Order: sequence, then C-alpha cells, then structure tokens
Amino acid sequence: MTLAVASGLAALSAGTASAASAASAASSVPAPAPVAPSSADVAAAHAAATATLGTVGHFLAAGGQKPQGSAQQQETAAAALAPRLDSTTVPVYYLAAAFVADTSAAGTGAPVANLAFLATDAVGTSGAHASVWAAKVGTAWKVVNIAQGSDETAYAGRAQPGGTVFEEPQIGAWYQLLGGRVLPLDDTARQSVGTQGMSLADYHRLVRSRYADKLPGSAYDRAGVAGGFQPRNAALGKGSGSGADGTDSAAVLGIGGAVLAAGGVGLVGYRHTRRRGKTT
Repeated sequence: MTLAVASGLAALSAGTASAASAASAASSVPAPAPVAPSSADVAAAHAAATATLGTVGHFLAAGGQKPQGSAQQQETAAAALAPRLDSTTVPVYYLAAAFVADTSAAGTGAPVANLAFLATDAVGTSGAHASVWAAKVGTAWKVVNIAQGSDETAYAGRAQPGGTVFEEPQIGAWYQLLGGRVLPLDDTARQSVGTQGMSLADYHRLVRSRYADKLPGSAYDRAGVAGGFQPRNAALGKGSGSGADGTDSAAVLGIGGAVLAAGGVGLVGYRHTRRRGKTT
C-alpha cells in the first residue's frame, strides 16, 4: 500500500469517526423541558375546579350525556352524587406542534410537548370519575371542559423523576419521555412506538411523517381535511395558538368549553367518549 493511499484511508476513517461522534453528540443532547405551571397557576386551577363541582354533579348524573328530565330532577340527581375533588391538580402535556415542525435530526430544537391544561380528578358517591380541565383564559384560570374518567390525572401520576408524561391526542396515545427515550404507557402508544419505546430522534421522525405537512396553518389544515394535527378528542377544537403562560389554547377550547370559560355556567364541552388504551 502506498503512503498516499494509506494517508487517504486514514483521513476517511478519521472523517467517518468524526461524523459518527457528531451524530452521537447530537443524539445525546437533551430535549428542552416543557413549560411547567407555577404554584399560583396550579392553585388557581384547583380553585376553579372546586367552584365547578355543581356542574360536575350534573355531568356525572347525566353519565356524560345530554341531561334528561326536568330541572328539578337534574338538580336532585346532581346533589345526590355530591362530587368531590379526588386528586391534586396536575399539568397535562400534549405533543407540541413546534416539536413536529423542528427540522433538526435529533428533534431537540423544541420541547416534545406543551402544557395543554391543568386537570383535577373528581368523584361522585356512585364511584364515577370525571376529569375537570382548567386553562388560562385571559388573566384567569377557568374550567373549559369536563371529561369522563380520570385518564389525565392517572397518567400524570406515573411520571418518574426527570420524566415528562404527555399525550399524542391525535391518536389517544400516552407516553413518557425519560432518559432520551419515548416510552409507551398504554396499548395505543405500544402500537405506535413498540413495547420498548424508541429514541426521541426516532419518535421525532415518526411524528414528522404523520403531521409535518398537516400542522396548523398548512394547506392541509386550511382545507379542513380530517386526520391532521388537531386533536381528535370531540371536546377539543382549533384555537389561536399558545398563551403567554405556555398553555396551548388550540388544544383546549372547544365551542362548549369556550362558552363556559366566558361565563356560561353549565355549558361544558362534554366529551362523550374516550380513546382508552390498556395501561401497563
């Protein structure tokens, strides 16, 4: 082997090693953490949930459906259930549009999820649970939706130190980002990322393939075609972006929720069904 060839091979090897090292370094860069609510925000959201327990009673009495019977019958049924708050108020994070839009290979240019709302579990004497969602509307925290079950608080409670639990609401999958890996927390998530999960970079590529051309403001979105980035949850609708506090209003306010937030007591964006996946 000539000296020139040997030198060329050595340079190529060094270049390959350098590229591999750079790729490894990029993949090891931690993703930025999503904005967390302040203790004052959590307290205000909890107070808003407490003030809405009467409406929660009506929701539970109707089984999440349109209320039936006379006003007196509805009041009696709601009072009999005597709902109470059954959990702390927790932040709920949704897959972030900025993460999907991020063009970096490692997917670390933006947090994987944004704060969508704060949730508090409520339970009635029947044992039925409801998830009370609060979001910052203007300068005040208000209840914007009530949903059957307790998915939000149950999944959030599974967060490990240093982990971020979030939902990909377009498919109803719950994950935890921990140690640079996106781990599944329910059956839908396992179908999405596998039983062992995947690296953040791989998840970034996955969601870009699903939604990069369907983000809010895209031609796909403006056409109103189903299956885009907007959440599939029936109670959620399109909004106008993120608030200054980091709450994603596009993921929170549905028509009914917006009416309630504006002061229409009893008008809640009821979600009749949930996409529930079996948890681990």
